[in-house]
Amino acid sequence: MAKYGFIGMGNMGYAIMNALLKLYPASDFLFSDANPDREAWVKKQTKVEAAQTNAECANQSQVIVLAVKPQFYDTVLKNIKYAVKPEQIIISIAPGITIETIRKKLGDKARIVRAMPNTPALLGEGITGVSYDAEDFTEEEKAVIHQLFQSIGAMEVVPESMMDAVVCASGSSPAYVYMFIEALADSAVKYGMPREKAYTFAAWAVRGAAQMVLETGKHPGELKDQVCSPAGTTIAAVAALEENGFRNAVMKATDACYEKVMSMKKA
Repeated sequence: MAKYGFIGMGNMGYAIMNALLKLYPASDFLFSDANPDREAWVKKQTKVEAAQTNAECANQSQVIVLAVKPQFYDTVLKNIKYAVKPEQIIISIAPGITIETIRKKLGDKARIVRAMPNTPALLGEGITGVSYDAEDFTEEEKAVIHQLFQSIGAMEVVPESMMDAVVCASGSSPAYVYMFIEALADSAVKYGMPREKAYTFAAWAVRGAAQMVLETGKHPGELKDQVCSPAGTTIAAVAALEENGFRNAVMKATDACYEKVMSMKKA
């Protein structure tokens, strides 16, 4: 029996499995994917065997990672319903799909972990929000769950009621950051900087600012104030951002993200 079985080999499923392959041999893994070309590519890259069906993958794995998009969950859960056993750990990484929803499909004895990673996991720099009922798992099993997500970056255990906010704060937000980097680089290009250098300067500024928040423990507003000299260039730029609704635009974006998650639950 495999230690980990992955159903779905999109970017996130592949990132998690690839990170765990640094800790365990390929023989500890099994996966399934609906796309034959993707399946062949993953097998070639990782030397991990592919199961013929989702049910086989689930039946032969101790930890089952559901790494498919939300719209495919109903189909996949039907596929594996009779293959899942109470002693297995089921990990879901889809936004908007609750533990209760999955349990209704797989049975009351199913032990489920709900998680929301983000795409920087591809580089081992992700952050994952994780939610589960601690009473359902042994200490050894909790260690397995934590190791899985720590292999792709940082993780935080949160109540399931916060998971939809995690989607807003980190699951979808890398896209907004990329847009900010692109816009910042465009502005530098406008003033004569070569584009590749502009992307480098902008990306490093974002990376460094993020590290300052994480490592100093200071409020972002305090760190912002430290850069804003009286009558200086930065405070002029900050004033322009405020005038053009920068913070409000970000909050409106997260509102839209949250509303979309809610609509997924109703679908």
